[in-house]
Amino acid sequence: MSFREPQTTNPLIEGRKMITIKIGSAETTIEQVDEPWINQQINRRRAEGAVVCVQVSIRTPDIDMRLSTPTCAWRGGGGRPPNQREKGIFDLWSARGLDQPDFTGGAVVAFLHQLRHLL
Repeated sequence: MSFREPQTTNPLIEGRKMITIKIGSAETTIEQVDEPWINQQINRRRAEGAVVCVQVSIRTPDIDMRLSTPTCAWRGGGGRPPNQREKGIFDLWSARGLDQPDFTGGAVVAFLHQLRHLL
């Protein structure tokens, strides 16, 4: 998981939120993702014997972070402590079990549903 200083002057995120989910090499936005797509991506990769990496990137005027399941090769860290909202998102990620290698597609779906209410 990583986070960077929020970039409030970036016109791409000014006043908006941008959330993407990446499973393996497939990436989409939270507006376009649905439960069947998430489960299909995870189940197909596991059926092929592949390690499943899920990353969720969140950019808002006051949040800039990327969460990764422990099965992802990339391990980054932030250069600062998380703010209150980011800490809540980290806590939700952990509460859904996404910090464990045996996470489920249902846990990813639940996280994304609850994330929408946090932002």
